[in-house]
Amino acid sequence: MSNITVCARFRPLSSRERSNHGDSVCVHGIDTETFVFKDEKEEDFSFSFDRVFYEKSEQVEVYEFLVLPIVQDAVNAINGTIITYGQTGAGKTYSMEGPSVLECDELKQGLLQRAANGLFECIKSTEGSVKHTIKLSMVEIYMEKVRDLFDLSKDNIQIKESRVQGILLSGVTEIAISGPADALQRLSSGIANRAVGETQMNMASSRSHCIYIFTIQQELAKEKRVKSGKLVLVDLAGSEKVEKTGAEGRVLEEAKTINKSLSALGNVINALTCGSPGKTNHIPYRDSKLTRILQDALGGNSRTALLCCCSPSSSNASESLSTLRFGTRAKHIKASPRPLCNEDHYAKNHGASHATKDDSMERILNKMRERLDVEDVNLLEELFILEGIFFDPNSVEELDQAFEDVTTQTISALHQAVEDLLKRVNKALKARIAAAERLNALQTKAVENGNTNVLRKISDLLSLSISWIRSFFAF
Repeated sequence: MSNITVCARFRPLSSRERSNHGDSVCVHGIDTETFVFKDEKEEDFSFSFDRVFYEKSEQVEVYEFLVLPIVQDAVNAINGTIITYGQTGAGKTYSMEGPSVLECDELKQGLLQRAANGLFECIKSTEGSVKHTIKLSMVEIYMEKVRDLFDLSKDNIQIKESRVQGILLSGVTEIAISGPADALQRLSSGIANRAVGETQMNMASSRSHCIYIFTIQQELAKEKRVKSGKLVLVDLAGSEKVEKTGAEGRVLEEAKTINKSLSALGNVINALTCGSPGKTNHIPYRDSKLTRILQDALGGNSRTALLCCCSPSSSNASESLSTLRFGTRAKHIKASPRPLCNEDHYAKNHGASHATKDDSMERILNKMRERLDVEDVNLLEELFILEGIFFDPNSVEELDQAFEDVTTQTISALHQAVEDLLKRVNKALKARIAAAERLNALQTKAVENGNTNVLRKISDLLSLSISWIRSFFAF
């Protein structure tokens, strides 16, 4: 197991900070990994990270140290996630996108553009790759709803979990990209749909967490297999203090939701790093959409990097100190990146499915045998065959849901069958009772008239009717 890579980045002072507080800064660099930070009370704190990028650092430095190794791993079927974290206006979106995804010089290009270009370069250098596909998805978490930035009609995407693929966004739009230029055009169109707003600290403040997902698939003819990996970049909305941002109305509600989800992220980090050795600790991933989506990145099958973005101004010392402490805690998270679960046999794309319908049905029935009697399972097996029930057996949530659905269907079918049977019995009984009453009336009339022959025939018919009724219930 390896630790999450954590870096700190200090942006240059803004014009507002210079006019209000001069050129004074609260950070004193010692080397590329260590610095001393001075808080509002003039107290010194020493911090060490995997790398520290100071005010004059270039975008390419951040990319080559933090992102490029993860890009290379994603091409080699190891999932990777890069997260930018920090207060509003600290430089997260600039680090991720640069001044603009489309219109900026190469020197100022953000991590997104460089990662897209890096993916295609790494694939070109891969030996034995016959065919490759790179797909791009973009979503934002706005007011605790996951929205598809390529299709705004999908404004409440559900989060699923698969045993093989991990966390998935159900129904999210995936667009195949042909090259770096195509990727930038797609990214630009998605970013244009992102929720932004103006605050006193940022003219274009992100009002949502934005998540960029690159899915890479390659066919390796020599090894006769297909390998796939994911590269996820996460531009978190910044934490906000209302007295500094001046947020009100809708912007204030957005700020509350942002801070709540970031607080949930902090709780997950604490749970992952503060548990007792040897003890299984509950990790509250489901407390927010953000932590649910980041479940693999923080505690699952992914190589993860965190870029803590900070202001060097003493006016933002408390917020920057909070960001740095968050990064320090995150350094202790253990990750377990592995390629095995992401590699599919070459035969899968050539007609040899490893999960047939019969296999899937058998897996479901085996799970149900743990809870139901043999007779119940046999009945369900017949229902499977009749109804053609089938779904992804690797999905934990779908398996549980299928169990509930099939149980409900079975109970409903049994209720309906009993109701139909009772209706048939009632109808038959009413008909026989009516016939018996008519026969009884004829018998009475025959007795009164002294007609013994008619009486004998009626008696024979009555006996026949009784025998028929008895045979009806002998099932």
